[in-house]
Amino acid sequence: MANSINKNPDSNPNISYTDPDLENFVSRLANNVERNTFIQKTIDNIRHYLQVDRVVLYYFYREWKGQVTFESLSYGDLSIYGSTGADECFNDEYAALYQHGRVRLMENIELEPIHPCHRDFLRSMQVKANLVVPILNSTRLWGLLVAHQCLNTRSWSNSDIEVMQKAALILATTPIIRDS
Repeated sequence: MANSINKNPDSNPNISYTDPDLENFVSRLANNVERNTFIQKTIDNIRHYLQVDRVVLYYFYREWKGQVTFESLSYGDLSIYGSTGADECFNDEYAALYQHGRVRLMENIELEPIHPCHRDFLRSMQVKANLVVPILNSTRLWGLLVAHQCLNTRSWSNSDIEVMQKAALILATTPIIRDS
């Protein structure tokens, strides 16, 4: 009588045909896709609602070192995706202000009393006016949500500020960000 080998993986429930490392990788990948989709939809909605030229998420990957990881644009040539910012301008003093919930708005960067390196940095990105709100997750200053007006100056309304603050809170309290 010949031995038969059963190659059906469903026939023996004690044998695992899945690699736990592969399952972990697929799970992390799915979470990243979910997070990225959620963030992108959020900033797209903000840009449409505020009718601004650009909305970006500046993510801190180390203490006060970060980069633009998401953006929504009214015109493709306004992209600053991947920009890392002017490190010498964003220091512990600025970080502490944002850690305490600072909202910073500039209606015209040329008239604001800001450090020259900050103004030069904003000019290099074609910014005429901006609105910055911190994203504070459960442990740290996770990032900055930033609306840019690039084609002209802008007077920011209370509702503009509220929309940005609500969006930052929603982002910060979403489990995929809150726990990261």
